[in-house]
Parts: sequence; C-alpha cells; structure tokens
Amino acid sequence: MATTDWTTDSNEALVLSLVRAREDKQVLGDTESYEGFKPTFTYPIYGEDEKIYGYQDLVINLRFASGSLAPFLSVHYAEKLVASSTVDDVEGVLKQFIPPGYETDEEAFLAHIEKEATTFTPIGRRIYSYTLPALSVSTLGDTEYEVYHATFNDPGFREYHRRMQIFILLYIEAGSYINEEEDGWEFVVLFEKRKRKNETATYHFMGYSSLYNFYCFPENVRMRLSQFVILPPYQRQGHGSELYKAIYHYVLTRPAISELTVEDPAEAFEDLRDRNDLQMLLANEQFMKEGFEIQSVTGSHGGGRVQKTRSHMRSAPIRVSGGTKSPGKMGPPVDKAWVERWRKDLKLAGRQFQRLVEMLIMLHLDPADVRHARAFRLQVKERLYRFNFEILAQLEKEERLQKLEETFQSVCEDYTRLLAMVR
Repeated sequence: MATTDWTTDSNEALVLSLVRAREDKQVLGDTESYEGFKPTFTYPIYGEDEKIYGYQDLVINLRFASGSLAPFLSVHYAEKLVASSTVDDVEGVLKQFIPPGYETDEEAFLAHIEKEATTFTPIGRRIYSYTLPALSVSTLGDTEYEVYHATFNDPGFREYHRRMQIFILLYIEAGSYINEEEDGWEFVVLFEKRKRKNETATYHFMGYSSLYNFYCFPENVRMRLSQFVILPPYQRQGHGSELYKAIYHYVLTRPAISELTVEDPAEAFEDLRDRNDLQMLLANEQFMKEGFEIQSVTGSHGGGRVQKTRSHMRSAPIRVSGGTKSPGKMGPPVDKAWVERWRKDLKLAGRQFQRLVEMLIMLHLDPADVRHARAFRLQVKERLYRFNFEILAQLEKEERLQKLEETFQSVCEDYTRLLAMVR
C-alpha cells in the first residue's frame, strides 16, 4: 500500500497575481499575462527547505490589485492531515510578512479593484518616463511607463512600501525587509501607464528599487542601490535597464550625491549595470573623443556630463590632424588623473569605473600592438592585485603570478562577453 506524501514545495504552492479591473484587461494583448506567476524563493517565509507539511494539493493564492497592491490571500487544499502538531500553519506564517487587513473575500477584493482602478495614482514625484511599442493591438500608440521617487515622508508611502516589500523576499536571494526606522531610505518605483479603450489611463506596479544614503566626507552622500526587483510578467522586456537609467539620471541631478554604488549585486544585475554603464560611456562623445582620439596635449575633460546624442561604437581609434599630438587619455596605459576626474563627474564607483575603462580599452585595442597589449595587461593586473591583495600576498611569487594571469584571462573572457552585448 502506497504511503501518502503530505509534503508540498512552497515555491509551487504559492501563486502570485497582479489583478486588473475588467476594462483594463480588455486592452491586454494575447501574450500578456499578469496572473498566476510563481516566486523564485520562499525560504524566508517557509524555511530553508521550502517545504510545507500536512496538505494535499495545496494552493496559496496571494493576489494584489495591480496598482495599489491591496492584497488578497486564500488557502485551498484537497485534504489536510488531522490532529497533528507537525502540520504547518500556512496562512499564519505568511500573514507575518504582509500588512494586516488583507482581503480574504474574493468578491470584495474584485469589487475593490473595480472601484479604485481609476483613482489610484503613484505616490511621490515622477522623475523619469519612457515609451515602448504597445503589446496589444487594442492599445493605440505606444505604452507609457513612469518612474516615481518617494520616501517615507510622502503621505501613504510607508503603507504602500509594506505591501510591495514582500517581492524582495520572493525574488532576491538573501533579500530581507529593511528597517523603516533608519533615516536615509529613498525609493524609485516603476509603473505601467495603460490607456483603456475610452482613453482613461490607469497605473500598474511593475517593480522598484530601494536606495540608501551614506555620509561621504566632507559634506556629500554616497547613494547605495540596495534592492532592485522587476516582477516576472515584466522581465526580459528592457524595463530593468530603464529603471536603472532612471536611478542613474536621478543621481546625476543631485549635487549632494558623490557617487552611485551597488550593494552585493547578483550576477544578472551586474550584467544589467555593466551594459547600461557601457552604453552611457559609448554615447558620451566628449569622453570617447578624449579617451581614444589623438588630440592636443592641453585638451581638458570638458565637464563629463552625459550627452543626449548617442554616438556609434568605434572599432578603432579615429585620428585627427593638426596641432601637438599625444595618444588618447585611455592609452594604454590610462591617464589616472583624467580617469578620476571623469569618474567623479559621472558619479560612478571606483572599481566599477575602472572595469568600464578596461572594457573600452579592450574594445579599441589592436592585438598586433605588442606595447599597448602589454600596458593593458599590466594595468588590469595592477587593479586585480590591489583588489585581491590579502589573498595573493599569502602566496609564493610564482603561484601569485600564475593566479594573476589566470584571473586576467578570466576577466578578459568576461569583458568579451559583455562587449558583445552592447555592439
């Protein structure tokens, strides 16, 4: 006789939805689906093993109004183990991670969505917007997307944040709730602005990022990007890049912010960041001109602000004639003082900017130029040695040199992969 398995994978049992009003659903395309997606992680809620014990055919429906994120929770199962102290309290555990007052009556939840769909507006100040071609033939023209900046000082945002923060646990490995009592938190929240057939626009939550201000001597702050999440229905459509651009442009507009840093980025986010930073630098005509053209010795960096006009990537440096000539500031070897001036103006973190410079040099490097190839190799290895000093210092010289060379080759392979993404 077969034994019954009373254990359920919590990642499979939990079903998430962003629910829209009826009229908002009418303009969705055939490929658009914002309901019935799964979490990536549930161990912060249901334990390291991500298992729930005591149920058959367990389904946990956690649904949100697509704009206000008003929550609804229901738990269904075919059978529950009787009289056992080991049966998990599914709702009792989950409700510790969502705000009190969540709806459990489906009709009331759907009625609430219909009522508030046209009255909900994002909290805070709009700082960025962009458009993309509509995914549905029912939507005329492009679809608009807007990014809003908010803090806990904005009326109603503290409550809104408590609704959206659960997505950090469900989609960021080792993600955790922030301490609301700490000063210095800022948030950027991304919304889709979708028009109904009658031209009425409604807002729908897509993702957000949390930012934290650190003191930076003598009187500035360093902005740390702490958490960053785009929900699954909106992933792989370019929205993550747009949210990152919104954050970066916001940082550029704040004189008190000295640089943008990132806290323990996941590999996927590192790629997103690298791609966008590279594209920004490639589009900055003054930076590229000074870095790679042969130019006057007395040339200055010209301020270093991001230019609106995009330039095409060059496969080799462009030479100009006339005047006293010297190689571009990128060398190699790179002009460190010039790089530091640009880094400060562009407000990028030191190690990140060094990596970007190395990628750009590699992009323009002529493999047949032995002298420049050697200078590039030494430049990268110097950075790697400083970054890994404590580990490398414990090795014998021969082993240290071998490890440096292995790391250098690995870095070059990764640079080649990243550069291929921005061509």
